[in-house]
Amino acid sequence: MLNTKTETIYNIINNEFLETSEDTKKNFSPIDSEVLVGEYQSSNEEDLNKAINAASESQKKWKKLPGVERGNYLYKVAEILEKRSHEIARTMTLEMGKTFPEALGETLRGVAILKYYAGEGLRKNGDVIPSSTNNTFMFTKRFPIGVVGLITPWNFPVAIPIWKIAPALIYGNTVVVKPASESAITTSKVIECFVEAQLPAGVINCITGSGSKLGPKLVSHPLIKAISFTGSENVGRQVGSIANQRGIKYQLEMGGKNPVIIHSDADLELAVNETINGAFKSSGQKCTATSKVIIHEDIYQKVTQMLIEKTQTITVGNGLEEGIWLGPCANKNQYDSVVKFIDEAIKEGANLLYGGQVLDIPNYENGYYLSPAIFENVSREMKIYNEEVFGPVIILLKYSNLEEAIAIANDSNYGLSSSIFTNNISNILNYIDEIESGLVRINAESAGVELQAPFGGMKNSSTGYREQGEAAKEFYTETKTIFIKG
Repeated sequence: MLNTKTETIYNIINNEFLETSEDTKKNFSPIDSEVLVGEYQSSNEEDLNKAINAASESQKKWKKLPGVERGNYLYKVAEILEKRSHEIARTMTLEMGKTFPEALGETLRGVAILKYYAGEGLRKNGDVIPSSTNNTFMFTKRFPIGVVGLITPWNFPVAIPIWKIAPALIYGNTVVVKPASESAITTSKVIECFVEAQLPAGVINCITGSGSKLGPKLVSHPLIKAISFTGSENVGRQVGSIANQRGIKYQLEMGGKNPVIIHSDADLELAVNETINGAFKSSGQKCTATSKVIIHEDIYQKVTQMLIEKTQTITVGNGLEEGIWLGPCANKNQYDSVVKFIDEAIKEGANLLYGGQVLDIPNYENGYYLSPAIFENVSREMKIYNEEVFGPVIILLKYSNLEEAIAIANDSNYGLSSSIFTNNISNILNYIDEIESGLVRINAESAGVELQAPFGGMKNSSTGYREQGEAAKEFYTETKTIFIKG
């Protein structure tokens, strides 16, 4: 049985923990759906307006602080988050099922992101540009946008909120965060670290509740000057439409159908291990998770057998227990969706080589557990070929030459991440030029992302500005060009 303490989390506005006038909502654990993790506020428009107004008022002073002072606040948050990392990681595992080692790794990544952007407070804030006239000093200077609305997903409830919050704050903006309801308790604990670090009241605010009710009102509010969204493509398009009509900045990170190519000259053991990691860790619930495995015909049978044998070693269960490699799907809706994908693929004629079974884990029979699924004989007309499953499912496809492999990889409405395994430099250079994805990985899993590098995709995966690294500055600031005539 799970040993857990039920918690109630509150909206955070002006550094105060506030209840809404509405009923609270309950989050149950995907490890055991009868175990209550906690309750969160089902906020209304009045709550949202309070948060936005608080952020707007505080931004007037926050933007005037020297960057180094804003950075010192972020360093302090990083210290607090690190001290609370095990507690927050455990909450993440309970709330959305990710194994504890993965949850802890994500939380410590959040610490690193905070430290990275804290250092931005001491970096340059513009450029000197030569003028074409005498006695003229010309330079650029970056300024904050204002109040930024952040809509974050359930699959990375620590890292993604932080990689949006940290750059927004260091560049002088204030924020209103609307986390996904499915992981609201975990994300709210992260926001508590900012309050504990004693950031000025109103600089960071967090509102929980229905995305369909609060999201459009957040994006359409006149005091919101920019929106950063990570989530499903359908919702992202709605967010982008409202933001575009208002003429405000927006960035959308949405879906992926990420391919991996395994060429005949690849290190097969490396390729198989990395493919399994990229496809099945976090139960495949990553926008960068591997979906299509495209294998050269000369090694297809061998690699297929290696993939099956490796997948057979995966341990599925409660991610708080040692030795568990794969936890449950994060919630019932996601679990039902993945099961439906598997069932429909079989009905359409795809061959289920391994897995795809509903699992009854001893002592956790009410959890949302599935064995990782491997399909072959998948045609491009099938739903599982085209749509993002967001679960532990891969399809195997065969090719005869690299041109064909890249064509299969690019045959998607998405273009977030991709990978190739080969030791041929000509293949690598050709792949880099021809693959249609924002993240290009060579001899590595598709799901790897580094905090100091730009993150984003092509086609329907992303719209607007890149996230993370120095690229975040382009979204969270505006540039003034200044001429001083002597």
